[in-house]
Amino acid sequence: SQYSAVDTNPLSVYIMQPIWNKIIKIVPLWIAPNLLTFSGFVMILFNYFLISFYDWDYTASGTSPGLVPTWVWLFSAFTTFCAYALDSIDGKHARRTQSSTPLGELFDHGLDSWATSIFVLSFFSVCSRDNGKTGVSVYTMYIYLSIVLFNFMCSHWEKYNTGVLFLPWGYDISQVVLIAAYLLTGTVGVEVWQKPLLFGYYITDVLVILLIGFSLFLSFPQTLYNIHRAHLKKTLKNDSLYEGLLPLVSPLLLFVLLTVWVVLSPSNILAKQPRLFLWMVGVAFSNVICKVIICQMSSTRPELFHWFLFPLALVVYAAISGLLGHMEEAVLGVFTTLVTAAHVHYGVCVGRQLSEHLNIYIFSLKKRVQE
Repeated sequence: SQYSAVDTNPLSVYIMQPIWNKIIKIVPLWIAPNLLTFSGFVMILFNYFLISFYDWDYTASGTSPGLVPTWVWLFSAFTTFCAYALDSIDGKHARRTQSSTPLGELFDHGLDSWATSIFVLSFFSVCSRDNGKTGVSVYTMYIYLSIVLFNFMCSHWEKYNTGVLFLPWGYDISQVVLIAAYLLTGTVGVEVWQKPLLFGYYITDVLVILLIGFSLFLSFPQTLYNIHRAHLKKTLKNDSLYEGLLPLVSPLLLFVLLTVWVVLSPSNILAKQPRLFLWMVGVAFSNVICKVIICQMSSTRPELFHWFLFPLALVVYAAISGLLGHMEEAVLGVFTTLVTAAHVHYGVCVGRQLSEHLNIYIFSLKKRVQE
């Protein structure tokens, strides 16, 4: 199916696009677009692990500021900008080199579905977890992450039903806010997040309020409106309500299972291992949403229950029933490792299959030699 995306965000149209159009001119024509996409993702990952090294339990900015060196925040601003730029020019570069393929589209959106959570998890290090005086509670972090992922899911659910990806306004705004937050932290220090900004509210409170406001009052209604409009125009991909809602079942069940674990965990797993748990949430979500993206691209039906829900349900049951006892953290560690490995394996397999099917290399513009 032909890829179609609509971008109506003024920030993107009037400010960022002209910048990307300048940057794209310096990219050599022999570079494969997927290489740009992947390089951006690797930068985000590298940055995430760098911050994790200095701040594993999200306390470095709160209880003992200065644990994260200034250069790390400035480096974060740089990598976030580069990743944002690469993610914005990969499609332009594909059209420039006449190498737009379904593989490129899947590669781009698949990595985006994972990167979305990594951006959020890196940002939490800036505001630090609640220490009684400042910071954000780990539960707020979990809700914040869930809302961001819900937004991502909505835009792809919308594309599944309408065939058009309406690029969410929140994307460009969030990238610019992230870069600004890192620059601010690098130049002023983490203290800036620990002083009230307005009427006793902290910057983090303002950002959370903005995020929730944007999602619930702008993005989500926009999604429903676009689907409704397609319905009136009779351009919906799916006739029945059941078919249209099918892709939402697995992500929502995933959210329910994870939330049950968070709320009922005997050892309070989220407070003990916020970084591990939230990473696992992001990976699980990415895997579930990749299936929806593939179904939407290939016009196939998603299965009702994603395979991942079954092992997750077992683990959650074992945890909340007390079966795991003090092994809960260790099990989370093993489970997270397995889920991550399964997701990477899945990505590699899908990439290989598509590259063989379309007779192209993933990271090169040379055509494959027919066997």
